[in-house]
Amino acid sequence: MRLDGKVAIISGGARGIGAEVARLFNREGARVVIGDIREDEGQEVESEIIEEGGSCLYVRLDVTSSSSWRHAISSTVNQFGKVDVLVNNAGTSEGGTVEATTVEQWQRVMDVNAKGVFLGMKAAVPEMRKAGGGSIINIASQLGLVGVADGSTPYQASKGAVRLLTKSAALQYAEEGIRVNSVCPGPTLTPMTEARFSDPELAGRSLSGIPLGRFAQPDDVAYGVLYLASDESSFVTGADLLIDGGWTAR
Repeated sequence: MRLDGKVAIISGGARGIGAEVARLFNREGARVVIGDIREDEGQEVESEIIEEGGSCLYVRLDVTSSSSWRHAISSTVNQFGKVDVLVNNAGTSEGGTVEATTVEQWQRVMDVNAKGVFLGMKAAVPEMRKAGGGSIINIASQLGLVGVADGSTPYQASKGAVRLLTKSAALQYAEEGIRVNSVCPGPTLTPMTEARFSDPELAGRSLSGIPLGRFAQPDDVAYGVLYLASDESSFVTGADLLIDGGWTAR
């Protein structure tokens, strides 16, 4: 098993990419903590993993809150003894062009997508240091590398911030054996994108930018996260793993 003996906490783990990462990590031997504000869905994934014979804990996590992060990390350590892997997956999107985006929308997206990643790393690094190292995987986006005219301005800005925050942290903690990388998915079929991709016109525009001709499924992204969480990527830090169907190769 590729994660045998490791303990992983996944923010936004109740659905979409996060839930698929939790399931995959369990199959690969990790003990998994799901952090999310969606209690019913988080507990459903927790029960599913436990019923399959895995070890899983759901904790309520508001990624914009320092105290909520401290609680999630302490709950993880109390239950499983350590933290080896952190997947900063929680995210949101709203707003449109610069003029169409309100200050409140900008702040909400930046709080979840960028501040949430910062707070997660800040809370997890001390425990990874105690464990002798670890792997942090921050979920960014292909829209953190390239812009689009018809997307959410704060979403794109926040994902660009995640990429550079990842590289900064990778340099800060490399000597301690804490690796920090980002995964940059292209358009992925999740509950967050369901409304956009159910519109044939919007879906068609997105598909036209994907050379492989389809949207990603959550497990397409989860397998990339698995690689970065495992010891197979022990010489990889500060990297962006693009899983975008060729979007940024154009």
